[in-house]
Amino acid sequence: MHILTQENSIASYFLAQLRDVTVQKDSMRFRRNLERLGEIMAYEISKTLPFSPKKVQTPLAETTVNLPIEFPVLATVLRAGLPFHHGFLNYFDASESAFVAAYRIEKTHDLQIQVDYMTSVSLENKILLLVDPMLATGKSLALTYQAMLRFGVPRETHIAAAVASPEGVAHIQQELPNVKLWLGALDEKLNEFSYIIPGLGDAGNLAYGAKL
Repeated sequence: MHILTQENSIASYFLAQLRDVTVQKDSMRFRRNLERLGEIMAYEISKTLPFSPKKVQTPLAETTVNLPIEFPVLATVLRAGLPFHHGFLNYFDASESAFVAAYRIEKTHDLQIQVDYMTSVSLENKILLLVDPMLATGKSLALTYQAMLRFGVPRETHIAAAVASPEGVAHIQQELPNVKLWLGALDEKLNEFSYIIPGLGDAGNLAYGAKL
């Protein structure tokens, strides 16, 4: 498990703005900060990709550089995941994409997750990167992964989240023990309504407006 904010970097600045109630009211800035955080996480994840040397001709000479030989399939949970996804896609610009509509059924202490829609390229023997700003209970991401197996079994899977709870991390590690986790921050706990504390609020509402 890799946690960005365990080391000092500009990621802490973007994450602080995502959390700050005086800044997050600006939905354009909120979306941009999610995008920026996605870009930084994409850079870190890129270090784990397979690379091979390739010859490149400059105007003056030929040189050899190490280039990635494969880009991950980027799978995103709608709607909050869209700006986060865009940040990853800015860096993994040769990646294919998948989209999933999964949501939590509110007004109940017995949290339920509904997966309504998904579309994906083949995942068979590919690298899958599942991105969602919030890893709260971990149930939606675990169910999403299991549902996506209809498109093939990836040989390697990464999950990236801006903010996570210890309970959500534990659930993912139990249900998907071979998945690699990438977090912006690991927060204190979930409250009685399964919201991350201190968290940052409802990422989807902050990015796109309060849903009815």
